[in-house]
Amino acid sequence: MTPRMTDHFDRTRTGYRALTGFEAALQAGPLEPKLLHLVKLRASQINGCAFCIQMHTAEALQDGETHLRLHMVAGWRDSPLFSDRERAALAWTEALTLIAQTGAPDADWQAVEAAFSPDERAWLTLAIGAINLWNRVQVGLRAPHAMGLPAERADAA
Repeated sequence: MTPRMTDHFDRTRTGYRALTGFEAALQAGPLEPKLLHLVKLRASQINGCAFCIQMHTAEALQDGETHLRLHMVAGWRDSPLFSDRERAALAWTEALTLIAQTGAPDADWQAVEAAFSPDERAWLTLAIGAINLWNRVQVGLRAPHAMGLPAERADAA
């Protein structure tokens, strides 16, 4: 695969800074890092964004996520490895990522309401929107992914 552009962030410096600023706000927000990694990874899988799949897998491993849980994200509905809170977030991620097909179902929203505070719901929804924007930029411009992953941390739960 040949990248379509390699200087797109240089050409959109103020926009890129705004997006990275938003990412910093997400990290400082009320959602736990492991949950954000799962959301970003699932949306990236659905969107076929190899760049983001590699990046968010690497970041999740560095933050103590396990290889097994990361491998199971695509099959989260059939795996006992995810909490009710994570399941609600993953369902909402799928609903919003595939919004043209799903229309953001009330049942998925009700699960989010049951598992998240109002502030967390707002941040979760913004996080899903943000990763979908990143995916569209990186897929559209054929951004190449890194070729490695860090090892799983020995203290990963």
